[in-house]
Order: sequence, then structure tokens, then C-alpha cells
Amino acid sequence: MTVVRKASKPLLVMAGLSLAVLGPFCQAASAATVLSIGDGDTISVLERGKKLKVRLACIDAPETAQTPFGVASRNQLKALLPIGSMVSLRVQAVDRYGRSVAEVIGNKGMVNLAMVRSGQAFVYRQYLGRCDRQAYLAEERQAQAQWLGVWAVPGGMTRPWDFRHRGAGRPSAGAVPAAAFSSAPASSPQAAQPSGVKITCKQIGSYARAQELLRQGHSYLDRNGDGVACEGLR
Repeated sequence: MTVVRKASKPLLVMAGLSLAVLGPFCQAASAATVLSIGDGDTISVLERGKKLKVRLACIDAPETAQTPFGVASRNQLKALLPIGSMVSLRVQAVDRYGRSVAEVIGNKGMVNLAMVRSGQAFVYRQYLGRCDRQAYLAEERQAQAQWLGVWAVPGGMTRPWDFRHRGAGRPSAGAVPAAAFSSAPASSPQAAQPSGVKITCKQIGSYARAQELLRQGHSYLDRNGDGVACEGLR
């Protein structure tokens, strides 16, 4: 029995180290080489001799058509992941397009978090279950406080998921009368505030429209300060 106890200690230590490397969700990391950058949240890599398309988990970057934010986001990802660089992938799932959804670790740390930290991507709250929610939201709040990237627009630009849902920018239904807004340019938080008319979530009736109003200065719609308006409309 004594021999067994002594032999098991190194194994326990190694097991503990393995869990620390794998992170809170115990996802095994695999090595890969960056081949190309698609947009701010999509890359192609070479893993074990096979080309793999990867969707960065838990974030959503501006679409390329969302000028100039889409291009800026892609450029930031290219700077973080130069072609030919080595990365580790913590794959969480495979999406309906056949892409591996993963957290990507480069030589400067977690790339997904770095994109949020730089203001070049939003936290994708709908798909945040397998990432460190607290860390991602903290980075987003910091980027928002510093008016970085997508947050240069008061309240943030149109969220990519809203942009896609509306069919690349078609106006959403149920628009609130234009008189509810200030005509001042949105170059500062003060300029973007509404002209005094307050609208309830019930009157808006659309989750996507509520996010638009939040970005136009109706901050009272975001009651808990998490950057999302009228969450009950989801």
C-alpha cells in the first residue's frame, strides 16, 4: 500500500497541472498554423495537415459591410494573428456551417478576449456559456468606457447579429417617430442623447429596434447597465 501511495502523488500533480492548462471547461487545446483571416471573428488554420475554418467563440465582430468597423476589426485580428503564426485552439463545438467554434490562443494570450478588449468585437452573450463570462463582460465594459473601436459610436454601433437579422441593413419595422431623437451629430455622448422623449420597451416591441434606440442615446432602456436594452423583448 505504501508503494502505491508514493507512486500516485506525481500522477495527482500531473493531473492537476493538466486541468490548469485546459481551463475552467477542461477543453483540450490543439496546435494549428494560421493560414488566412476571413473577418474579425473567422480564420482558417492548418491543423494536423488539414485545413480548418474557425469561428472565434463567444464574440461577434462587425460584418465587412459595416463600414468602417468591419475592416478595422479584420485588421486587428490580422495584427493579433499574422499568417503563419502558431495558435492553440480550444474547440467548443462545430456550427451549422461546419466551422470549428473555438477560443484561439496566440503568443500574446487569448485572442477572443483581446478582440473585445480592443473594442473590435462584441461579447456574444447568446453563446457565452462555455467561456469565462465575467472576464469577457469586464473587457467589454472597459472598451466601452474608453470609447474604443465599435464603442466610438455612443452606445455602440449596430450589433452584427442585428445587422444580419435585418438582411444587411434593411430598416426594421415599427420605427419610432423621428421627433423622439436629437438631430445633433453623434460625435459625443452628450450629442447622442435623445431630446427628452422617453419610450418604453412595450412601445418599442422589437428587441432589435431597442438596441438601435440604445445606440442613439436612449440609455434609460438599459436598466442594468450591461449594454443591452429591453432584454425582456428577446
